[in-house]
Amino acid sequence: LSRSARRPAPTNEGWQYYERCKPLLAALRQETASLDGALNRVEGVVRLLAPLSMANDMLVPVWASLLREHPRLRLELKLSNSLDDLYSGMADLALRVGEQSDASLRQRRLGEVRTILTASPAYLAAHGAPERPADLAAHRLLLAEPFERWKLRRRDSGEEAAWPAEPGLLANDMLLTRRLAEGGAGIAVSPLSICHRQLADGRLVRVLEEWEIATRPVYAVWPERRVLPARVRAVLDALLEFSEDLPQLRG
Repeated sequence: LSRSARRPAPTNEGWQYYERCKPLLAALRQETASLDGALNRVEGVVRLLAPLSMANDMLVPVWASLLREHPRLRLELKLSNSLDDLYSGMADLALRVGEQSDASLRQRRLGEVRTILTASPAYLAAHGAPERPADLAAHRLLLAEPFERWKLRRRDSGEEAAWPAEPGLLANDMLLTRRLAEGGAGIAVSPLSICHRQLADGRLVRVLEEWEIATRPVYAVWPERRVLPARVRAVLDALLEFSEDLPQLRG
């Protein structure tokens, strides 16, 4: 700047510097406005991790509602129990069942899941209904991971009982064991969240109604350090609203 008695004015070098910086400042304003839009508008990609059985059954109405209400939103669902993508930044949000002790994750509780024993009326008519956990040894158990490592618990007393025999089928998909039970293949251990419709219409019935696997909480989790953009917040809010009065998540 050159200074005079009236006011300072740019020198020739100052004007040259200003002209060179002007397009950079315009680009910075444009990028800032673009970032503000990305953070505050419900558009773009949300990458979400969720358990296969839950995402592919109970939560289908949530995905449909989000796609209908937010046409510029794209969902990428990875149906897995792994948190690796969340830690690496390759996912925005994850749904997890069970207590979450990782302090690097923020969490919101969606509800809790009861896990029960079910069978088809035809199976029970052919093989009889067990009256106590030990009677399961005479039946074909259909178990999905990780239930083979868990114990049954009596709801009124808290008494526990181990599985009396190896399962006739062990799978890593809970929907498969439920479908096999519907077809009369045996007694399945299923979360209420994926078998409530089959119980309501009579395709499945409860077995050993006093006994269940311990109720487990369901959480939405995301990295502690991350500010949630509007698109991710919209997905989280939709999950919270959907689960608020859902009987299957009331334990």
